[in-house]
Amino acid sequence: MVGIIIATHGEFATGILQSGTMIFGEQKNVEAVTLMPSEGPADVKLKMEKAIASFDNKDQVLFLVDLWGGTPFNQANSLIEGNEDKWAIVAGLNLAMLIEAFASRFSMETAHEIASKILSTAKEAVQVKPEALEPAAPAAAAAAGPSNAGAPGTFDYVLARIDTRLLHGQVATAWTKNTNPTRIIVVSDEVAKDDLRKKLIQQAAPSGVKAHVVPINKMIELAKDDQHFGGQRALLLFENPQDALRAVEGGVPLETINVGSMAHSPGKVQPNKVLAFSQDDIDTFAKLKEKGLKFDVRKVPGDSKGNMDEILRRAQAELNKQR
Repeated sequence: MVGIIIATHGEFATGILQSGTMIFGEQKNVEAVTLMPSEGPADVKLKMEKAIASFDNKDQVLFLVDLWGGTPFNQANSLIEGNEDKWAIVAGLNLAMLIEAFASRFSMETAHEIASKILSTAKEAVQVKPEALEPAAPAAAAAAGPSNAGAPGTFDYVLARIDTRLLHGQVATAWTKNTNPTRIIVVSDEVAKDDLRKKLIQQAAPSGVKAHVVPINKMIELAKDDQHFGGQRALLLFENPQDALRAVEGGVPLETINVGSMAHSPGKVQPNKVLAFSQDDIDTFAKLKEKGLKFDVRKVPGDSKGNMDEILRRAQAELNKQR
């Protein structure tokens, strides 16, 4: 029997498994994997590995995850490497999908068969009432005429973000919908040298948006090309403020940087829940400010903006106490 891992942010996985069990009965070889606020990607991966080890048939595994590009998806995607011929991932988890997956296990022996089967069921379960709210068939794009993407001109920078996690669920969903980029560009020398991370980032891109990973010098070169990127809306992702500073110093014409997430590590202080700073980080933000950069401190578009000056003051005070 195909093993199923239900993986989500928070307790959603546990709750939907309970709902599915109420409707369809108790299930063997099904495990819920949760990503809690205090946990990181490594915790999720370890839980998934333990779940797979508990299955009767480890050759056939189906991952049902909540968000394409989110941490549960990314960790499942790293585990599926080398098992693509047998394992499968389906994102956009809903109860209809889960019940269909349970039912399909009685007649289907592979994760690929079940993944294909449950897609239509999951989509058909999304309905609206009154029916007049259903959007019309997509004709607006055709009516608007051909895109000018690729025409002479430079990038339109719709967002530049500092985020240790780079391309993950909040970026792939909330920020992409908010800024409507045509390209997501991870700007990092380190990631550009890591073929696995590059592949995961490219696979995590939302539908219709191309994802690229480029070294910092290459981004500087692309920013100065005024012949090939007219009509292209670029969302830039930096792993740390130092990389962003190098890009700005090299000529990438940014005016505002969204500061979304900076992971804690030894030697850093954490003045709020999502941002941690070393002395080098604080000094780097000061240099960015000297160059006229403004800071938009938000995890997602709906958050209220944080005061970067105040956050940096608190971080500096905490570092001074440690000395």
